[in-house]
Amino acid sequence: MRVDLFDFDLPDGLIALRPAEPRDSARLLVVDPNNGANTLSDHQVRDLPSFLRPGDALVFNDTRVIPAQLEGIRHREGAPGQQVSATLHMRVAPDRWKAFAKPGKRIKIGDRIQFGHGENVCTLGTLDATVEEKGEGGEITLQFDLSGPALDEAIAAVGHIPLPPYIAAKRPEDERDRADYQTIYAREEGAVAAPTAGLHFTPSLFATLDAMGVERHFVTLHVGAGTFLPVKADDTDDHKMHFEIGYVDAATAAKLNAVKARGGRIVCVGTTSLRLIESAAADDGIIQPWQGATGIFITPGYRFKAVDMLMTNFHLPRSTLFMLVSAFAGLDTMRAAYTHAIETGYRFYSYGDGSLLHRKD
Repeated sequence: MRVDLFDFDLPDGLIALRPAEPRDSARLLVVDPNNGANTLSDHQVRDLPSFLRPGDALVFNDTRVIPAQLEGIRHREGAPGQQVSATLHMRVAPDRWKAFAKPGKRIKIGDRIQFGHGENVCTLGTLDATVEEKGEGGEITLQFDLSGPALDEAIAAVGHIPLPPYIAAKRPEDERDRADYQTIYAREEGAVAAPTAGLHFTPSLFATLDAMGVERHFVTLHVGAGTFLPVKADDTDDHKMHFEIGYVDAATAAKLNAVKARGGRIVCVGTTSLRLIESAAADDGIIQPWQGATGIFITPGYRFKAVDMLMTNFHLPRSTLFMLVSAFAGLDTMRAAYTHAIETGYRFYSYGDGSLLHRKD
């Protein structure tokens, strides 16, 4: 499909720089493409229980954001040191991470990079790495001198929370982001970006959902920095998705299959949990235990196998995520929904408002 079909103009002032307080006071646009003239309705996130039924299941991504933004100095024999910024996005071994580096063109295989330059790096000493591989678009593979838990500790000491570029361009990361850019149920460390639809949930909202009999299940997809990359191709067939590591355990798969068998709905909180469930689902809709790397790219025409509803934030123009929601609820419906959101002042992107989408029949 033509990528320009997924383009729209977004006023700069609608990009949210901080989350709503309290989190569940954010606005919620309910989108039901099967409801005739009443496709769109305006609510708040705390109204979510009124759109669910006892026996439905919410599926959350319990990944935890790590301080994956590293600043350092590149060292090369015969050349002066150069400042380097690296955003880790996928771990490939106990001592290796794939990362997006800037300035990427000047980095060469074999370069040594000392991260935490000018900082009190960590009790283990400096965090050093060698550039092992170099790919396209500034992507490199870093082999660190540390491995396993020791590397995790060093990254936590040296790194910064990698705010999305549309926020980082407007303000620096601060201590408040360490809490704001994390869901209240985050558990499995490894994400570079938060599963942002989950940022809206509060203990009181969970209590309301529990009381009405809505199930809560967790899967893990470690969100990578590739989620922020724009689609530069003119046609979706020419776009390459970056892979992300995910897990659906056997117990969770069985419970979700039981929900479907008794007529309940699977409601994914965030595009990350949807992508993982759809990766794990067989053609007959049965969800299998699953682990590995997924690069699933969902565009209009995709046949959804397991997910009935999707709660998600508002996404960038020409992004793979806007393509995904257009596949779920219909391109014309989502273009109308985003026009309504812009005209009525919904806040966009990671810290912005949410939407609840019904799958188009």
